[in-house]
Amino acid sequence: MATSFSVRRPLQLGVSVSVLLMIALSTATASVNNGGSSGTPANQSVQATVTSSGRQADDEITCEDGLLLSVWEPQENLTAGDRIARGTVYFLALVYLFIGVSIVSDRFMAAIEVITSKEKEVKVKKANGEVQIVVVRVWNETVANLTLMALGSSAPEILLSVIEIIARKFKAGDLGPGTIVGSAAYNLFVIIAICVLVIPDGEVRKIKHLRVFFVTATWSVFAYIWLYLILAQITPGRVDVWEGFLTFLFFPTTVITAYIADRRLLVYKYISKQYRMNKRGVIIQAEAESALEMNNRDEKLNTIDENGGITEEVRDFEESRREYISTLKDLRKKYPQHDLEQLEVMAQEQLMNKGPKSRAFYRIQATRKMMGSGNIMRKISERAQSDLSEVKAELQRVDVDEVIEEDAVCKVFFEPGHYTVMESVGAFDVRVVRRGDLASAVTVDYETEDGSAEAGSDYIGKKGTLTFPPGVDEQRFQIEVIDDDVFEQDEHFYIRLSNVSDPATLSTPKVATVMILDDDHSGIFALVSKDHELIESVGVYDLKVQRYSGARGKVRVPYWTEDGTAKSGKDYEEQRGELIFENNEVEQTIQLGIIEEGSYEKDVLFYVNLGEPQQIGGIIEAAEAKPAEELTEEDKMALLGRPKAGDIVRAQLRIKESKEFKSLVKRIAILNNTVDKLVQRANASLLIGTSSWKEQFVEALTVSAGDDDGDNEGDEAPPPSCSDYIMHFLTLFWKIIFAFIPPTDMAGGYLCFVISIFSIGVVTAIIGDVASHFGCTLGIKDSVTAIIFVAMGTSIPDTFASKVAAIQDKYADASVGNVTGSNAVNVFLGIGLAWTIGACYHAFHGRYFEVQPGTLAFSVTLFCTEAFVAIFVLMLRRSPKIGGELGGPKKPKYLTAMFFFSLWLIYLILSSLEAYGVIKGF
Repeated sequence: MATSFSVRRPLQLGVSVSVLLMIALSTATASVNNGGSSGTPANQSVQATVTSSGRQADDEITCEDGLLLSVWEPQENLTAGDRIARGTVYFLALVYLFIGVSIVSDRFMAAIEVITSKEKEVKVKKANGEVQIVVVRVWNETVANLTLMALGSSAPEILLSVIEIIARKFKAGDLGPGTIVGSAAYNLFVIIAICVLVIPDGEVRKIKHLRVFFVTATWSVFAYIWLYLILAQITPGRVDVWEGFLTFLFFPTTVITAYIADRRLLVYKYISKQYRMNKRGVIIQAEAESALEMNNRDEKLNTIDENGGITEEVRDFEESRREYISTLKDLRKKYPQHDLEQLEVMAQEQLMNKGPKSRAFYRIQATRKMMGSGNIMRKISERAQSDLSEVKAELQRVDVDEVIEEDAVCKVFFEPGHYTVMESVGAFDVRVVRRGDLASAVTVDYETEDGSAEAGSDYIGKKGTLTFPPGVDEQRFQIEVIDDDVFEQDEHFYIRLSNVSDPATLSTPKVATVMILDDDHSGIFALVSKDHELIESVGVYDLKVQRYSGARGKVRVPYWTEDGTAKSGKDYEEQRGELIFENNEVEQTIQLGIIEEGSYEKDVLFYVNLGEPQQIGGIIEAAEAKPAEELTEEDKMALLGRPKAGDIVRAQLRIKESKEFKSLVKRIAILNNTVDKLVQRANASLLIGTSSWKEQFVEALTVSAGDDDGDNEGDEAPPPSCSDYIMHFLTLFWKIIFAFIPPTDMAGGYLCFVISIFSIGVVTAIIGDVASHFGCTLGIKDSVTAIIFVAMGTSIPDTFASKVAAIQDKYADASVGNVTGSNAVNVFLGIGLAWTIGACYHAFHGRYFEVQPGTLAFSVTLFCTEAFVAIFVLMLRRSPKIGGELGGPKKPKYLTAMFFFSLWLIYLILSSLEAYGVIKGF
């Protein structure tokens, strides 16, 4: 609840400030307009000449027809009540249009996600001449974020600027540029303030790709300095064609320089990375504050080589492997009762949850939660199950018709690349396959390597050579695991392929990981089920107690019955005693005597409890008897394997009359059958993309819970709340309209991309007309309407998306780093393209494209000054006292958020005062 309050509070303050400013500005304007003549209505005087700065030659702002919407007639003899009523209608229409443009923008973002997720297979040549084949994304992450992703999240602001130029007959306006600058201020000050605030106390998030952040931050500040220079210094009062075109060219320049910084090209190539070894003997890469940790045993997996060393893609693959192992170990400790298949599904789900997600993912998730369309995080468990099933189906498939190109390279690799076995497995098969040209014979060497498991004590080390005769695509060899009676932590080791003969090459994975799950624990003891229902005529009911996650040694488990509404001696026979589990015994039963008394509609309860299990004899009992200071390392390790109580140590038994019990059993059977069918029909499609129009219309017409986090294993989705239903029906019109946009799976997402951006343009054009009519009706200038209302309305979805990204991501790049890049792109694309069009049009007709500095130049200068301060504060927060741009100790966190929010308020107030001539601008 604290996090939710922290997020909503700044938004509520922002809306309150905006409304207060609206009232103050409209009141002040009305008093000015009415001051000249008491008998003349405010909007009835002669038409004014409005410049791009928002100033006017006369005392009147006259409403004019927009590109798509005409003004609300009549315009004469309007009372204050009429203006307030019309202003309210326009304001509500703006809010509804903002919702619509958010929904269609998410269809646009989904198309972008599909386009930028394309993958390809590439060959990577290492320094030793060895060739590896890895699958990588076609789009670089930095390039995608600064081009299509930035266009997707900022499309309304960019299109508004372009559409305004066309709607005003190629004359400069205030709404488009003002919205872009106002949106930049909101993004940098308000969004970052919220992101700082929502991180749990004591946690921090820092920017991982610091080089890219510095580049985009520099360009974002330069963009607004450049606007000031061309407006007030280079060619005051006009924009030439070369200025507009150069502004637009800064966009690809920003992308290229950010890409160079990300890939360490040109000058970055000669900036050496710094490495150090910590106290634990772990090598750490210190460059860009991004720690790349490698255990000395795994150093061969991540060769530290700046010139021709292992590539980032291969390193990411190995890091994912280690993270999967770590996750699987943690889940096994947390859920020892689950089998390996369940743990693998849960591990896959957690990796998908914790893994880096695109800007599109967070944007779409935020909008869906706000609009009552559910949380797409709920699809992750379905996707994890689907992915795992597909992998296992692929491994079990025997008769597969493979289409192999005649000149295909023969690739040799492990399939699968990860094995999870019990310590008692004995020996197991390891599978090596080759794909591609099978015409020639191929040999490849294999050898085991120690990880946390050691050859000789945990497994039998092995090395040898596999030979693939012509036409053979698979070979297997066995690895033997040593089973002992000593409890120890789960361990792992590696098997490496090397020295493959020509013409074959090694492909990923060329190193297989084997994880050994220890089964020497004394066991975890629990009841099979928490709730039991039985008929009174059963006589004796067998209550099962299970032992899992180890079965070493002899263990006693005390148990006893406890009265509820059922009474011992009347409804059941009291029991108290101990169960004795012998070595390797995994199940015992408690026999409960049920007394039949022939009661009508009997329904009574009693309970059975399990006590703390105790080891009988052996090293564990001896270690438990020793004082803590006398325990040896062997004793401490043995105590880790002592018997434990499981999750279910108290069972509730309900005794019912026989007839009703039979009916209940029937209902349960029907329910289970229904659940099975629902599971079989589970949707396993992509999290964001859509495959058919049917799927889109079903989603549009379905209301789902928006407050569901979707991150708890096994939880059922909660029912929609009242607010979810309200938002769903309010937005149903937009959902149905935009469900007609082609699905993302059609034409690779490009058709959805084109239709979506056209739809955004149409809605944005209406927003521009309504915003102008709203402002002139209440006497608010376009420049003020833009920075307060339009900028905030178009940025609300990004606010919630950044908030979710800040909480869920390990780093701050998705929430903070994208703000600076987006601010730069907005200027270079939005203003650069619009002004290039305007300048070319006027140059063709032999005129200058006039753009008066006025409010825009003042607003830009004010924003640049505050942006310098904000970025400096973010860098200060990387000091050891706080540790990162977001979060940190409670006091600095709240002070930073308040400071950033105050910068936004100062920006709004000073820009508005300058627009009305209260303070002097340019």
